[in-house]
Amino acid sequence: MLSDIDRHLLTLLKRDARLSLTELAAETGASRNTVRQRLTRLQETGTIQRFTIDTAVTEEQVRAIVTIALNGALSRSVIRALKAIGDIEELHSTNGAWDLVAQIASPDLATIDAVLRRIREIPGVTNSETSLLLARV
Repeated sequence: MLSDIDRHLLTLLKRDARLSLTELAAETGASRNTVRQRLTRLQETGTIQRFTIDTAVTEEQVRAIVTIALNGALSRSVIRALKAIGDIEELHSTNGAWDLVAQIASPDLATIDAVLRRIREIPGVTNSETSLLLARV
């Protein structure tokens, strides 16, 4: 089972597989030694192969899109808090009724529920709406 740090590392590496241990540590808030140990374990289990994400592992995840409304004065701190959640694969600003759109990938619905709770508890998040992604068409 992947930890929050593992999922965050995988998300970061999907965006840029050339990130250094120092950069990965700074992004995850973990030490360089912890990042090195996690990456070694992810390689040993086959999740990371040649620093390429195994799509068979990530495709089996439950995915959701979350639209988020913010208190404008707290937007920067909300964005920082959201970026620290490892299950958030992508985060975009948007126009219209919602301020942000986040794509979540988690191993199961219980983890999605926990991530949604974390999002709603961030000071400055005033509202959110979630849509589970069911089937690619």
